Amino acid sequence: MKVTEHLKNGNGNTLFTLEILPPLKGENIKSLFNNMDPLMEFKPPFIDVTYHREEYVFKKKAGGLLEKITTRKRPGTVGICAAIQNHYKIDTVPHIICGGFTREETENALIDLNFLGVDNVLVLQGDAIKTESKFIAESDGFGYASELLEHVVNMNRGIYLDEELHDPSPTNFCIGVAGYPESTLMLPILKRT
Repeated sequence: MKVTEHLKNGNGNTLFTLEILPPLKGENIKSLFNNMDPLMEFKPPFIDVTYHREEYVFKKKAGGLLEKITTRKRPGTVGICAAIQNHYKIDTVPHIICGGFTREETENALIDLNFLGVDNVLVLQGDAIKTESKFIAESDGFGYASELLEHVVNMNRGIYLDEELHDPSPTNFCIGVAGYPESTLMLPILKRT
């Protein structure tokens, strides 16, 4: 069910929801469920699941040299959304971020979410890498939440990156946006929807 439907069905009452972080790499989902189980008595209508971009770590090599390694410490947002929906029968809202992903990787994650029956997404730029002073987009990635928003809106219209697809099925995501309110970049996109 879409977040907009949950809000409508709430009849103006306050809804209690959760936002969770995926477990650290190497942990299992059981620890996440153990932490969530006591909160289920509040009957959240949906649960947000954050997405985390890559980080850089330096590993010491033979001879004392340092090697820069890229790692994702909290992967699994798509899988966790599916697990929560299956385990708790509660809708999920995965965060979809610009940083650390190409346009193709982002579109593929959105296709996976659509196949899994996830009806909602929250698009946002995301944070800069901890070692960088400002956000830098991937060379073939989205630089702004407004660009990512436009892409999801296009997918909802059946427009994908591969223009040669024959009669592609549109997605039907309910889209939330975390953006900068002073920006006018999103207005043309929102007016077309």
